[in-house]
Amino acid sequence: MVPLQLGIPVGPEFLLLGLILLIVPFALAYWVYTDATRRGNDHAALWAIAVGGLGYLTFFGGILAFAVYLWDRE
Repeated sequence: MVPLQLGIPVGPEFLLLGLILLIVPFALAYWVYTDATRRGNDHAALWAIAVGGLGYLTFFGGILAFAVYLWDRE
């Protein structure tokens, strides 16, 4: 049997994936909010909460909400 040299196998990869799954929804929500306020959308905070909240709950749900925002913004 070979001993583990670094402790947990694939530990750094899981850490990097976890950070990406936390940072991307926040960045998308921030961009949606600033873009919607710049365009004069009255529901800018609602769009940002939808994109960020769905991004944290299910990553692909946030991507879907972001795509719907891009389609709806004119």
